[in-house]
Amino acid sequence: MYLDIEFKRESRRAMAALPYLLQRRFLCTKTHQKWSVKQVTKSNFQETLSEIKTDIADSDFIAVSLQRTGSVSAPWHRVLPFDLPDTAYSKAKRAAERFQLLQFAVCPFSIRSSKLLAHPYNFHLFPRDELKIGMPSYSFSCQTSYLTSMAREGFDFNTCIYDGISYLSRAQESAARVQIGNPMRITHVVKSSPNPTVADSVFIERIKLRVKHWRKSCKDSSTKSDEALVRSLRKIVLGSEEYGSRPCMNIDVCSERQVQLVLEMLEEFSDDLVPLIIPAKGGATQEVRVVLTSSKEDMVLFQNELQDLEEERNKKVRGFREVIDLISASQRPVVSHNSLNDFTFIHSKFLAPLPPNVDEFLSSLRSVFPHVINIQQLMKEILPLRNVTNIPTAISYLKDHFFAPIDVEILQQDAVNERKIHGHDVLRISLLFAKLCSILRIAPIQTDSKKLVPALEEYANILNPCSASSQESTDGEVRIGTNNTRKVSCKHLVFLWGFKHGMTAGMLKSFIQGSHDIFSEEFDLRLVDRSCAIVVFWKPGLSETFLNVMNSEEISGSLRELVSEGLRAACYGIYKKVSSLGIWEVDLARSLEKALEESESDCLQNTDSEANSLDVHWFSDSTINLDDL
Repeated sequence: MYLDIEFKRESRRAMAALPYLLQRRFLCTKTHQKWSVKQVTKSNFQETLSEIKTDIADSDFIAVSLQRTGSVSAPWHRVLPFDLPDTAYSKAKRAAERFQLLQFAVCPFSIRSSKLLAHPYNFHLFPRDELKIGMPSYSFSCQTSYLTSMAREGFDFNTCIYDGISYLSRAQESAARVQIGNPMRITHVVKSSPNPTVADSVFIERIKLRVKHWRKSCKDSSTKSDEALVRSLRKIVLGSEEYGSRPCMNIDVCSERQVQLVLEMLEEFSDDLVPLIIPAKGGATQEVRVVLTSSKEDMVLFQNELQDLEEERNKKVRGFREVIDLISASQRPVVSHNSLNDFTFIHSKFLAPLPPNVDEFLSSLRSVFPHVINIQQLMKEILPLRNVTNIPTAISYLKDHFFAPIDVEILQQDAVNERKIHGHDVLRISLLFAKLCSILRIAPIQTDSKKLVPALEEYANILNPCSASSQESTDGEVRIGTNNTRKVSCKHLVFLWGFKHGMTAGMLKSFIQGSHDIFSEEFDLRLVDRSCAIVVFWKPGLSETFLNVMNSEEISGSLRELVSEGLRAACYGIYKKVSSLGIWEVDLARSLEKALEESESDCLQNTDSEANSLDVHWFSDSTINLDDL
């Protein structure tokens, strides 16, 4: 079971105010239930789009909050303090690919002095294959604890399934266009090489003669008096059809080069001919359709009809992704509470499949959302909040210890289902952000340019909650704990497993302390889960010595007894291999065992030089509180 507040036992003395805060949680929640959040389903989605578009344009920030069907299936699957960026990303990527989003709350907001002007929306989603093309999803995983929690909050699963808004990602939309085969407008023709080949010239002259003959026949008023049979035969000979009420003809092409030549040739008849591209199932162009209009006015009317039809089709195909595109197009800073988890989901569901590594992911994400502010980074500036993950608790602490009054003004006039609490977290994130900015004396936006102030730029695009800076996200330095920071190389970290079930970190440390002379030097130990512990040796070289001893036949004393009882050890590189190989067992010990078996090199000798050359920050906390996991 996961608790609402996550913090280490050793940190509780530094957070003496928190028990009092827990008693105030229900008061805080009761107050927030007065907030009204507009609930959006398929029924009112289209009318809401224009509203939120205006609200985004008028606001300075956009807060987001996601409701998933699950998160992790084991404690160590969460992003842990000693995870390097690539490992943290692998964990978040796995969750995003397994689970689904059922609610997506969006809150465009601005901060004016001590007032928060908010426009909260809560979108109910369901991945429905409305186009009958096998997208976006036929299956996804659920965790019973998440569904139970949603049911307690009054979540209406019937509304979600039958009236939830579907969507396609950008990548899925491109694939859907090919599968559906709808005609596409040509807005701009790129000029080809000025020196066509003989084959090009023959092809284009043949097509030009055919178009001229067809166009002349369609405009010849004398043919209208012919009998129906004669007109039908003429249409067959000329290849003439109808597009709605307008005559058209199809030109078969064998390559994209021929498409280009046909489009350039049709510019000679741009007064009354409109070309359309008909895609083939494989993604290439199947044919060029030419539509004849009766006048300039009719051509403008026809092009407007095509544009309206395309917009309606896009709305049906994109669904909720229209909102994501509006957020992206606005270039507004996006505020999130757990950015790594949130944006791996957003990328996976609404942009494209997640890239294989963290660098490609960050590059792809920044091209869509240039400024992502992880509110957890701002919370770290206030020492007692560094380990707090519960948003209402953080707000209560700031309210009791700092004078930073923020009045929340909900500018939504037609919010519905006010008695329900769906989507309130997005308002809490907005409020917490405003309070932190006030306490830290940060003016969020430069009023003259609507750009982030440099003080906030320092907190932008740090997705890993364990990172302390944007540089740290890429150079291998991550955080574990809060106080008494000491920098340590990954090569000084060793994972231990195979000890007796039920041992605490203190018991295990005492047990191994006298087992070998290596442990007479300074070292720290903490549990990762109930099956595995992580050890840091502060003296250089001791980790390598310990691993060599563990793998040696000359091992003796108490340590030999522990090894005979099943004690195993591995370097940090093996832990990295666990995530890179995708070995996600419930117990970390089993995953480490499989990684050792599948590794081609002798990893006990610290051969993963890349992993072991990186640094992490180690703190004095001696154990992970397993109840918090």
